[in-house]
Amino acid sequence: MTIRKASFALRVVRRNTGDAAILYRRSLTENQEERLTRIAAISPLAFSAGAGLLREAVRKSTNEPTKLSYGPFHPLDPDWGARVACYALVAVGLRNAGRLHKAAENLRHADGTEAAWWFGIMNRQAGKRAIRALRILVEAVK
Repeated sequence: MTIRKASFALRVVRRNTGDAAILYRRSLTENQEERLTRIAAISPLAFSAGAGLLREAVRKSTNEPTKLSYGPFHPLDPDWGARVACYALVAVGLRNAGRLHKAAENLRHADGTEAAWWFGIMNRQAGKRAIRALRILVEAVK
């Protein structure tokens, strides 16, 4: 899969505090042009805790062994992109590495269709309640 055909894209960046990532989704602009729009940033702590999920998402989307490298976009298919998007939104503001790892593992084994449904609900204006509910379901918080 190429980046032009991908529904989602992941970009690994280097920060002072460690490696991080930014997740993008392909959407239409007002001029009906396709663009990658930013969904959420994955903090260095969430990146290291969810590295298994991120690596598997890139590997399964491209069907070839891939290393998470800096700079270029990594294409993600719709199922894995929705899982990573749910993880990115759930991980915002959390600081417990063990809980983040548990959430990443639960989302890694989740169904792509269910993840897309959750992502759709969390992406709305009143999505804070859905984010809180998914945090509880994936065991990111008590």
